[in-house]
Amino acid sequence: QVQLVECGGGSVQPGGSLKLSCAASTYPDSRNYIGWFRQAPGKEREGVAAVHRRNRNMTYYIDSVKGRFTISRDKIWDTIYLQMNTLKPEDAAMYHCALGNNPERLWDYGYWAQGTQVTISS
Repeated sequence: QVQLVECGGGSVQPGGSLKLSCAASTYPDSRNYIGWFRQAPGKEREGVAAVHRRNRNMTYYIDSVKGRFTISRDKIWDTIYLQMNTLKPEDAAMYHCALGNNPERLWDYGYWAQGTQVTISS
């Protein structure tokens, strides 16, 4: 059974930084990407960032976070990180670590954690 444990999140001012982490208990062969999607109240889910389980150079970022967010894996490949810099009010959402096949839509036929809240406020 796949379990995803995520940490991080919190409240920061605009322009601040946060770092999320996520560890998966196992990686089903049928799920090749791990990363985060987010959802804010009244908005649709959107894939934020993802990395391929076997090739750390295969990454995806939604356009709105390119240049500000960085997804990375540790060498042992059991924990991934999302470094979020220059946070904007529009980044505020519940962030879910997820394991799936479509990096843009990890929630489709995927596994995901309960989520961690990111709040941006001055």
